[in-house]
Amino acid sequence: MPFPKRTPLAWLNLVHDRLRFIISLGGVAFAVLLMFVFTGFMNALYDSQIQLLKQLNGEIIIINRLKSNMVLPASFARRRLYQALAFEGVEAAYALYTSDANWKNPETKRTRPVRILAFNLADPVLPLPDVEANLKRLQLPNTALIDTQARAEVGPTTAGIVTELADREIRIVGTFTLGTDFASGNGNLIMSDQNFLRYFADRGPEEDTRSFATVDVGLLKVSPNVDIDALVATLSDRLPQDVSILPKEGPAGFVQRERTYWQENTNIGFVFSLLTLMGFGVGVILVYQILYTDVADHWAEYATLKAMGYSNQFLLGIVLQEALILSALGFLPGFCISNLLYALAGGATGLTFQMTIARVGMLYATTFIMCLISGAIAVRKVQTADPADVFGG
Repeated sequence: MPFPKRTPLAWLNLVHDRLRFIISLGGVAFAVLLMFVFTGFMNALYDSQIQLLKQLNGEIIIINRLKSNMVLPASFARRRLYQALAFEGVEAAYALYTSDANWKNPETKRTRPVRILAFNLADPVLPLPDVEANLKRLQLPNTALIDTQARAEVGPTTAGIVTELADREIRIVGTFTLGTDFASGNGNLIMSDQNFLRYFADRGPEEDTRSFATVDVGLLKVSPNVDIDALVATLSDRLPQDVSILPKEGPAGFVQRERTYWQENTNIGFVFSLLTLMGFGVGVILVYQILYTDVADHWAEYATLKAMGYSNQFLLGIVLQEALILSALGFLPGFCISNLLYALAGGATGLTFQMTIARVGMLYATTFIMCLISGAIAVRKVQTADPADVFGG
């Protein structure tokens, strides 16, 4: 004997007025969009701080022990890299030089600070495809690659540009894609270590001069199957204490250390979390109004069901089903629009906007809870419904 088909009351209640249903989905989508935008900017600011670090070619990182973040200009003696090479398990040691300098926009002639990344071209310090494809061009004097994700204030980011860097002529021979962060200012340039000295070996009496005697970031490549944590502990114990030695990845690694610094030492998380909470509150109010209006419109029907013997739990289930339908169908347009906004914001700011599965899942769960709360508040009117009030008993 086939089971009787249940009437989808929740769905029918929502779609009986198509225009109202579409407006309701728009309200949920708007709340979802707000939460995606606010959390997106927060994560983009954090992710952008570590995008360069994740690309560096090394399992162990050496920095000056006073260097708490990549913005702080603190170098260490290059001989520490040679000393590290003497330890079993260390295969290679690479030096990365960084500095900031004024870049002249070739069109407006206005200067903007940019970050310079330099290394020995024979060392695979930054193995990005576009960088490796232009290594021969970078051997020429006064040449560099420019980041295509640089801010608009930098001007055009194409090969062939000739302008000034640190009051000296610079020629762009290629491009790469990385993105901006707090340390890079308006964008990044990559050049050879030889060109780095041409620009920064003699910066004048008010600025520190640079030489190959000091390094900003040291990268160690380790042998296969080496216990990286054990090697880090050995290096930390045996090398002079003027440097910090960290694994690149892991909870106590260099990458996570940089992210944690910005999370704990800025108000980024608090501000955007508060804005996200406000978006959540807006969503609760919107969905509550939608569901409360639906309950009011079907007041007589709900009272009739109670008169027929249906329990408050059954009526609660109907309203919560409506909330879940709204959360699922309203989430989709909010997600799609947010994807588009992420792409536009990334192109305009140079920040890294990532729509990861974990972040999408978290925001859908938040939307789900948002609609459940709204449904639970709205259903109180149904639970207090007295059939006698409707039928005049």
